Amino acid sequence: MNFTKQGIIQKQHQIKSTSKRMTSKFKISFIRLVVLCIVGLVIVGVFAGFGAVKGLIDTAPSIDNLNLITTSYKTTLYYSDGSVSDTLYGAEANRVYVSIDAIPDCVKFAFIAKEDARFYDHNGIDIRGIFRAVVSVIKTRSLKYGGSTITQQLIKNQVFNGGNETDALDKIVRKFQEQYLAIQIENKLDKNTILEYYLNNINLGNGSYGVQTAAQNYFGKDVDELTLSEAAVLAPIAYSPTYRNPILYPEQNAEYRKETLDIMLENNFCTKEEYDEALADDVYTRIQEHDQLLTDTDTSPYSYFTDELIEQVLSDLQEKLGYTEKEASDLLYKGGLKIYTTQDKEIQDIVDEVYTDETYFPALGEGSYYELSYALSITHDGVTTHYQQSDLYDYFSDYRDTNHYYYHKDNDDNSSEWIGISELTINYDDINSKCDEFKAAMTQEGDVVVEKRILKLQPQSSMVIMDQSTGKVVALYGGRGEKTESLSLNRATNTVRQVGSTFKVLASFLPALDTAGMTLATVFDDSQYFYPGTEKQVWNWYDSKHQDQGYRGLQSIRTAIYNSMNIIAVKALEVVTPQVSFDYLENLGFSTLVSSEVVGNQTYSDIGLPLALGGLTNGVTNLELTAAYASIANAGKYQEPIFYTIILDSEGKVLLNNESESSQVMKASTAWLLTDAMEDTITLGTGTRLDFTDEYDMAIAGKTGTASGSNDLWFVGYTPYYTAGIWTGFDNNFNQISTKYHQYMWHDIMLRICQTKELAYKEFEMPDSIVSAQICTKCGKLAVVGLCDNYIGGDSIATEYFAKGTVPTEKCDCHVKVTIDTVTGNIATADTPLENQQEVVYLLKDEDPELPITYDTPYILPFKTDESSTDTNTTDLLNTLTATPAVLPSTGPADDTVVPADDTVVPAN
Repeated sequence: MNFTKQGIIQKQHQIKSTSKRMTSKFKISFIRLVVLCIVGLVIVGVFAGFGAVKGLIDTAPSIDNLNLITTSYKTTLYYSDGSVSDTLYGAEANRVYVSIDAIPDCVKFAFIAKEDARFYDHNGIDIRGIFRAVVSVIKTRSLKYGGSTITQQLIKNQVFNGGNETDALDKIVRKFQEQYLAIQIENKLDKNTILEYYLNNINLGNGSYGVQTAAQNYFGKDVDELTLSEAAVLAPIAYSPTYRNPILYPEQNAEYRKETLDIMLENNFCTKEEYDEALADDVYTRIQEHDQLLTDTDTSPYSYFTDELIEQVLSDLQEKLGYTEKEASDLLYKGGLKIYTTQDKEIQDIVDEVYTDETYFPALGEGSYYELSYALSITHDGVTTHYQQSDLYDYFSDYRDTNHYYYHKDNDDNSSEWIGISELTINYDDINSKCDEFKAAMTQEGDVVVEKRILKLQPQSSMVIMDQSTGKVVALYGGRGEKTESLSLNRATNTVRQVGSTFKVLASFLPALDTAGMTLATVFDDSQYFYPGTEKQVWNWYDSKHQDQGYRGLQSIRTAIYNSMNIIAVKALEVVTPQVSFDYLENLGFSTLVSSEVVGNQTYSDIGLPLALGGLTNGVTNLELTAAYASIANAGKYQEPIFYTIILDSEGKVLLNNESESSQVMKASTAWLLTDAMEDTITLGTGTRLDFTDEYDMAIAGKTGTASGSNDLWFVGYTPYYTAGIWTGFDNNFNQISTKYHQYMWHDIMLRICQTKELAYKEFEMPDSIVSAQICTKCGKLAVVGLCDNYIGGDSIATEYFAKGTVPTEKCDCHVKVTIDTVTGNIATADTPLENQQEVVYLLKDEDPELPITYDTPYILPFKTDESSTDTNTTDLLNTLTATPAVLPSTGPADDTVVPADDTVVPAN
């Protein structure tokens, strides 16, 4: 560096030179421009940021439209006594709302301590928490750190659907709007209201939403009973409902439980004594014990009653209130409804116990079998092959021929044949292994396999019990054994079956008495009969198509009811006419009958004489059959079956008020007369096994029924209190070997109901319109003492009941008294010695000698108009019949099968 005077002067010239001055000026200008640009960018950035913030605020949901109260609550079902029977809930709806006053301080402060310790100090956002979150984001380069206040969490769950964004920018936008709304909400709502909403909203694991449900699920108590120790268990779950679940991960929960208690102590939310007591509490043992209790008593599948109730409620919400199907479903499963059902807990418990007791059903291999339903679909290289059950059995043809079970069937000509039932087996494990082997043989590596394999124990059964006076269904069961899945096949309400002899009363004798001028004394001839205009013969169940067993001759409608006589039922319907009968049945609530239906070239109709014997196109449900008989038990008034009485919404307001619709479908006198005759079914006829009056004094009436061989077995009966219908059969219509077990089930269930309820003895109340008279049972007219009672076939005088105005006015004209010469066998003459004379009362009846005999045949007046000759040797007749007056053979408990070949209509399917 030159510091001489000359050097300094030279340096000054350099500085003052034009080029240097220009360079210096440019640099200064550039710096100024840079500064101006930076200032401009800052200004633009500020305005842009302000615009962005304003945009975020403008796009945030309006505070006026926010609903912070959760709308998803479980629906509760109640028994008729007011106790809880079941709960229904969809996703995130298993909660019960409780007010903040019902939540103890230990619970409130446990959640505040764990989630937002400064909850009562901030205005919706926690600045310290935000800075802590920012530092965490910078360190971890992750947006997972929370920093959200309780108010923000409530907004996230209720407004932003839980805040599960996958994009970082979306998450930042939601966080900003969440904070903005939190400030707004805190200006609108007080802290306790916000906390109440939050504690009723949060997911606390194990299917629990809200603190009340969590308290019940983990501890078996209400939230207001929770201790500090238990509250500290719940608070950490909110952050991770799965990995802090105290049942699944007790160690992790215990770690955060202590952390919660530490924060509570630090913030004076609890005392040192309370803290120490909570830490010492063995709370996790109680949780595990309660969980085991819930597991042992788990009734997670809906009951058959609840299954049908769900259908009824969904239907009523749509039909009566105009909801769409989705709206109705959402309301039922998430609307927090209170549904008061008609289900009687005591009665349902009795039914459940019987139906889950296998000793009531036929033993395996002695009437019970596993029925296989099988299908297999295999996709290989894009091509799908479907295998049916027949393919399975073809694969194991030798196995089928040697290991499956068969039924023996009698043919019309008394020969026999064996019918293979390859769908049935008693070896559960073996048939499963065969299915596995078949599937393995049909598949290759990489195949997509879809298999349906169901082994169901058969026969199945169903039962419906109603209070006939109200239409309330008090109990119901729709299958055999323990129920294993919700909304499964309900055989009590959703399957139609052939009804057989149970229809004789409803289709034939009811309209005969009610509208056709007949009485219980009306007589028909039980003799060989063909459907008019056909060669199709009607057989009685006791004939078994063997003519040598004969027919029972002249019989009254009363006798036809309690002995379940097919031919008389058809003959009565022929007088009534099928159309009149069909109209009565529709009024009795049957919805599955077919008036006329064309399928292909075939026309199907239930309006015909087979209707008398239950010959139906489709069949009926147990529920509708039971309801029809309940109308007889209810003095002729039909009550529509109902499953609930009232539905309240989540605020306690009445949503639906359900009353059974009723209508008088027959005269009260008709109902009582039918009941009186069906009491004889229990004491004299086909239902004596159902009589429990020796064990409990109670009036009982009912009707047995067997359809299509022994495919369907029925009994529908009633006491003055309840009507009950029971059905048993194979789902896929096989004949049953055991045919009486359902009667023992009905007997025991109804007996136990009387005993459990301590029901007072009642008779079926006789209306004022009923009178009685002495009648002749062979012609239905007024009896003649000294004639009808001396009939050679047995005393034919009986007391019968009538509706007023229907008592017969004519006297018996079917009996004749004849004086016989016991030596010659001819009618006595004036010359016959008195000691050889004997008075005999015969039956006046025309019978075709070419036709099969009846029980009347031996007692018909044997003489021709010419008194000097006879058709038979009367002396032999007198010797065999007058010594001991003949009576009809005792029927006792018997089958009353409706023979399918004579009265079944081809199903329309």
